[in-house]
Amino acid sequence: MTGRLIETDGDVREGAQWLSQTCPRLAYAFDQTGPLPLRRRPDGFAQLLSAIVSQQVSVASARAIWAKLEAAGMVDPATVRAACEDDLRALGLSRQKIRYAHALVAADIDYAGLRSLPDGEVIKTLVAVPGIGNWTAEIYAMFSLGRADVFAPGDLALQEAARSLYALDARPKESALREMAVAWSPWRSVAARLLFAYYRVVKQREGIT
Repeated sequence: MTGRLIETDGDVREGAQWLSQTCPRLAYAFDQTGPLPLRRRPDGFAQLLSAIVSQQVSVASARAIWAKLEAAGMVDPATVRAACEDDLRALGLSRQKIRYAHALVAADIDYAGLRSLPDGEVIKTLVAVPGIGNWTAEIYAMFSLGRADVFAPGDLALQEAARSLYALDARPKESALREMAVAWSPWRSVAARLLFAYYRVVKQREGIT
């Protein structure tokens, strides 16, 4: 069973209203941010390959590399499988990311099948692939599969938003934020959207870089 899915702006509104009624601090954050974005993305091989490309580089660099890959037609399993290391390096991928890209191809993930798996099984399937960690798997589950009750506590923006919103002495560690997020179930994915939006408010207010 997949549980509730977020497929429309109405789903996001429903989740935000529930969270606001559940927690005064989240209600305050929602008042500061206004309506939250749907943030749905496609699912499949290309989405995960894009996540691998984006690791440890700037947004601008990731976009430039991805544009080269798209222009070369290197965004599906067959073409990546057929590409040699020199081909992929010429498009901007490091040796490590080439290894991850080929590992993603070799994993032969049933992307359509992921849509019907429980959240935990989705995460387990994805993190078994070299180059895909919890954060990437959780973001994929939230925004590519539309899962309503998944959270990404390892995300630094979510940690910083939680620190500010709950007046914590320090940014909570991943384990602590995961525990905090239990109270936001069954709408943890909407809580993530809310904290991402609130982070932008805090960043403007406090000059966070």
